[in-house]
Amino acid sequence: MRAKIDEIDKQILDVLIENTRTPFTDIAKRLNISAGTVHVRVKKMEESGIIHGSSLTVDYQQLGYNFIAYIGVYLDRTSQTQFVLGRIAEIPYVTVAHITTGKFNIFCKIRAKDTTHAKKIIFLLDDIDGVSRTETMISLEESINDKKRLLHKVFQDL
Repeated sequence: MRAKIDEIDKQILDVLIENTRTPFTDIAKRLNISAGTVHVRVKKMEESGIIHGSSLTVDYQQLGYNFIAYIGVYLDRTSQTQFVLGRIAEIPYVTVAHITTGKFNIFCKIRAKDTTHAKKIIFLLDDIDGVSRTETMISLEESINDKKRLLHKVFQDL
């Protein structure tokens, strides 16, 4: 069942999308409602599963993790998918993993310091039991990484 949100909820979410650390009092002033109302509505959206905590945005380049690659993982058998995903989850440099249709069984995104570091991560993936081979695509530049635009559109369309 889909959760219900009204215009006030949407306006609160619009503010939080831009900055999850915006104080409820600031949101209340901006929307001309009480801080208590903001608090109750945010809590209600958390309890219904619309909101899950808040997130932290990190500039990985500032931390020396400039290298991004996408790795398609081929499995010996699809029955090994959950086992392999469990092993992939143990590699902290794999930031995203999807079970996919088409060419790959699993598609991953990694962050590394450089090509030498990326090679070690790729070898870790290759060495997982059940992985027959991998195929790597190097990202030359992350040109768009903006979930905010999608969230604004999703809430606008509700």
